[in-house]
Parts: sequence; structure tokens; C-alpha cells
Amino acid sequence: MSTTLATQAAASALAKLLPSPSPLSATVTPTGAVPAGAMGVAVDYVGRHSAELALVLSSRAEDSLRLAGGSGPFSLPDVLRPAFEAATADLGSGVLGEVTESGAVVLFADPGATVFQLLDGGADQDPYAWLAIKIRNSATNGGGELSAANLGRIHDVEMALSVVIGRTRMSVANVLGLEPGNVVDLDRSAGSPADVLLNGRLIAHGEVVVVDQDYAVRITKILDTAETVG
Repeated sequence: MSTTLATQAAASALAKLLPSPSPLSATVTPTGAVPAGAMGVAVDYVGRHSAELALVLSSRAEDSLRLAGGSGPFSLPDVLRPAFEAATADLGSGVLGEVTESGAVVLFADPGATVFQLLDGGADQDPYAWLAIKIRNSATNGGGELSAANLGRIHDVEMALSVVIGRTRMSVANVLGLEPGNVVDLDRSAGSPADVLLNGRLIAHGEVVVVDQDYAVRITKILDTAETVG
């Protein structure tokens, strides 16, 4: 996939998952100007197509995201992470860094970045948000291999590795009624492979084993990009 197609696919994927009252479309804009003082976030992605992404929100987008965040403490990076995960899934295998509320506007001034307007109305409607994407390397220009310099960008980024042996759905009333000795049914049978997730994304299957009286997981299958996205 060319760099142009990769950025357009990433922008379209993010637009689909960005919380909004109506569907969004991603349109390339020749200007990187964004409103002064607008709320924004930025994130790094290291992989087959390493990239930088930044998102700046309009005031009505901020209102929609606060509603999407629920009644608890509002965390803009947490609300936006699924949209960035969807965008970078189209860039091939890799690792998404921490979404931060700093450095967003800088990327819009970078001549190497492609800037999109995310629109939720007609041509006379102001943009709902602005997205900047800069592909640092790609498979088409020799970027298929990750260099030590690229990996150094995420050397201090924490990643959570989780093992899930099963899931279930319960009502709040049933959760509140749990007592010691109760049995909770899971959605898979005994002996089924466990899911291995990195920062919430499925990357492998494995089996639970015991090593020196501690639980561990033996990896049985590493999933390719198509399987992790599906």
C-alpha cells in the first residue's frame, strides 16, 4: 500500500470510531491550520508503517467526547485510544504508544504530514476535528524492518500484557450478589486456548501452565495482522 493510500485508510478508520452525533468523513485539506487553543492529542506508532498522528477537536467534538466518556472522571486519551487503534490497524503490524495531550499542534505545521478535515455536515459546516498523519517509513521505501532508532522512541512506553481465559456478561444485580464459593460460567470450555493481549489488542493464543508454583502462559500461536484486527 502506498503512503497516500495508507494515510487515507487510517484517516477513514479513525473517522468511523471517533464519537460523534453523525457519521464523519475524512477529506484532505491543503492547509495545516487549526484553531488556536483547541484541545488536541498526539500519539506515536512504530511498526511496518511507523507514523505520528495528531488530532485537534472543535468545541462540539469536545462536547461529544465528554458525553462518550460517561459520568466518571474524563480522560481524553482513554476516550480517543480506540479510534487511534482503528487508524493504526490499517498501517500494518506495530505498537501504538501512549496517547498524550501535548504536541498535537506541532505536527500540523510539519510539511511531511498529511492533514485531514473530519466533517460531519455539509460544505458550509466547520470541521468537526482535524487529523494530521505523518508516515515516517513504509514498506515501499525500505521501512519494512524496524531500526534500533525507531524502537528507541518507545523504549520507555509502558505496555500491558494480559491473558484472558474467558469472558462472561452479567447484570449489575448479579455482580453485587456474588459471594465466596459462587461459580461464574465463562464463554469457553476447559482446555480452550487463552487470549494474549498487548495494550488490549489480541496478538496471540496460549495455554495456562504452572512454572515453579506460579501461573504462566505458553504461547501456542502468534496471530498475523489480519487475525488481530478481526
